[in-house]
Amino acid sequence: MTMNKIVKLSSSLSTTRLIIGLWQIADMERRDQQLDLTKTATHMNAYIEAGFTTFDMADHYGSSEIIAGICKNNHPENKSIRLLTKWVPKPGPIDKKKVREAIETALQRMQQKSIDLIQFHAWLYADPSWLDALFYLKELKEEGLIENIGVTNFDGYHLRIALASGIPIVSNQISHSIIDRRALGAMKEVCDYYKVHLFAYGTLLGGFLSDRWLGVKEPQMEGLNTWSQMKYIRFIKASGGWKLFQELLQTLNKVAQKHKTSIANISSRFVLENPNVAAVIIGARLGENSHIEAHTDLLNVSFEEEDIKTLEKVISKLTPIPGNCGDEYRKPPFLTASGDLSHHLESIPPVYEKESQSDQRQQVYSGTIWESFASYSRAVKKGNRIVVSGTTATHKNIIIGGDDAAAQTHFVIDKIEAAISSLGGTLKDVIRTRIFVNDINDWEEVARAHGIRFKNIDPANTLVEAKLVGKGYKVEIEAEAILD
Repeated sequence: MTMNKIVKLSSSLSTTRLIIGLWQIADMERRDQQLDLTKTATHMNAYIEAGFTTFDMADHYGSSEIIAGICKNNHPENKSIRLLTKWVPKPGPIDKKKVREAIETALQRMQQKSIDLIQFHAWLYADPSWLDALFYLKELKEEGLIENIGVTNFDGYHLRIALASGIPIVSNQISHSIIDRRALGAMKEVCDYYKVHLFAYGTLLGGFLSDRWLGVKEPQMEGLNTWSQMKYIRFIKASGGWKLFQELLQTLNKVAQKHKTSIANISSRFVLENPNVAAVIIGARLGENSHIEAHTDLLNVSFEEEDIKTLEKVISKLTPIPGNCGDEYRKPPFLTASGDLSHHLESIPPVYEKESQSDQRQQVYSGTIWESFASYSRAVKKGNRIVVSGTTATHKNIIIGGDDAAAQTHFVIDKIEAAISSLGGTLKDVIRTRIFVNDINDWEEVARAHGIRFKNIDPANTLVEAKLVGKGYKVEIEAEAILD
């Protein structure tokens, strides 16, 4: 059965099931190629005429926003064209002025009165500035400068925090492919509950999931030509290596031949089988081969039960990509194009400023009213020991996570992580936690969240029911850490 080309995300936003991604404009300009922006914009017309009227870009995709804006403003069917962009701010504090400037810059570049969908990226969850940014974006939505709010590269736990706190998020753009199935974990639970849609990128692994690489010798990193290939060769190695990848390509090719289509189409269509996925994002090098016929053919593929079983059999041999959605942009393992992002992570400032009382004692404050009222700090370091005060889901004057005990717990642990990291430690240094729940019926959700965040750390722990101070608080946690 032919798949519907359009999916509705909100009352003001419908997108095509295939979204044309413009990130390769940055790659084209990276080589000092001077693009004629007006001429380049005309190359988008062929996609529009074929029914692919949704385009994805970002503030860091070179001139993509300018090019897309030129196309939309000059096209006779401009009302049907949807421009989705991203805001990826530098690490550090975010205020209202910075958010407004970012949105106004995007509007100016695209020459639009409002943004169809702004997708926000957060670098460090321990820094609550990411929540500030989303609350400010909500205000700009209410003002009319933004039609819809989305996020990009969020994991399920922090997407849950934002949604439970009242942020009207309609989408999350993440890496998701036949190899990268992290979206089927915690993300699925959140999407099912809150009706959030996923935009899947990396579905073709930078072009590796295609007929071109079937039976080809494993390439060397220095021989790869694009950022995407440099990134996704790491995913292939993490999932089991080139030999197993070739077995996957052979299986995909078998299914593709049955349906008289390509490996690429089978790979993308398989991702669209995930009911949470609204669309897959297909990269376009404007002015070069548009592959429009192939894209159209993708939506005509209809899997049989036998096809799914065949694909799942080889998928079961793959090593799962580690971590959660978006981890490759926040932790320094090995999955990113630049290696491990350590150069970027080192530029992230401490969340809280240290104050020294002596050579042996330092402390940090999170800035809640209770700290000054009761004269205590968020955490104290003396020698190699860090002690974190009982911490609730308080941010400024609001409770983060709403009525969701798990969401509150994850935010509390973020605050604890911020305090410990600001004093030179990590969560891995935690040796003791104490959990207080206001309602014992919430213990399982709270304990599960604690288990997720302290997996393989396994500090000593106590959980008890206690009457917490303040209406709406579900959980309070204190922690102790010892630095090696």
